[in-house]
Amino acid sequence: MAKLWLRGFQLIKPGLDSVAQQQLVECLRPILRAAPLFSPEVPGGGKMSVRMTSAGAFGWVSDASGYRYSERHPSGRRWPDIPDPILQIWRDTTGLDRLPDCCLINYYGEGARMGLHQDKDEADFSYPVVSISLGDDGLLRIGNQVRGGKTDTVWLGSGDVVVMGGEARLTYHGVDRIRFKSSRLLPKGGRINLTLRVVT
Repeated sequence: MAKLWLRGFQLIKPGLDSVAQQQLVECLRPILRAAPLFSPEVPGGGKMSVRMTSAGAFGWVSDASGYRYSERHPSGRRWPDIPDPILQIWRDTTGLDRLPDCCLINYYGEGARMGLHQDKDEADFSYPVVSISLGDDGLLRIGNQVRGGKTDTVWLGSGDVVVMGGEARLTYHGVDRIRFKSSRLLPKGGRINLTLRVVT
């Protein structure tokens, strides 16, 4: 395990061994049955290429009316609880007593990407965002606290953990692409990204 820093992002590579990665995949199966993946609309029209769902008291949603957190899945059901093995990663990486309200689950299939964005729909930016990568490699792009300027990229592999806190909390970041079927963790290929957030 190595801890690296890039533009204020703490990269733990790999943060999870193969057994822990498989355990997380098994934890996600009942969540995905109770709160299936969906393709969010974006304001102005169109849909995101990344499919998503959530666990916790809140889930992140997007539609024609904007980006926000909601207490319910688009089906109307409440989100499932965040499994303890995922919460333990938050405890281990942040050392915080306050637990996250949301575990956003993004699934990147072949050709999916996420444009540069800030995570700024939360009430208190003093809490970090913790990101966990599972499955195929993803090319993370890290920018600045304002749009534009020089950016850097780093490949994230299965089991890598990223902590975005402090000055990096509102840094623009995104995923340019994935190396589809570069990992054997997910039988059908693709990348799962879990991001843990304190919402309220």
